[in-house]
Amino acid sequence: MSTAEMTAEMFCDLSVIAEDDNLMKRAARYLRKLAGERRVDDSLMTKDEFFAMIDRSLEKVKQGKVTRQQPGESVDDLLKRCGYDI
Repeated sequence: MSTAEMTAEMFCDLSVIAEDDNLMKRAARYLRKLAGERRVDDSLMTKDEFFAMIDRSLEKVKQGKVTRQQPGESVDDLLKRCGYDI
């Protein structure tokens, strides 16, 4: 079934329940719930992933694998020196 067909079917079903306020409220709540699921950010990390990232970073600091900002150097200059395209 194509998206256009599903949309048409959805609006047809919606027209059936539109006459009943209670059904419309239930449909609205469910649609908000579905929309909320869609808004979940896939880039979020778990608590364990976050702490593992911190542990890796602390290990790099202990090994001296850090880049320090030079006296008088702007943040933009530091980022450029680190290879970021600004």
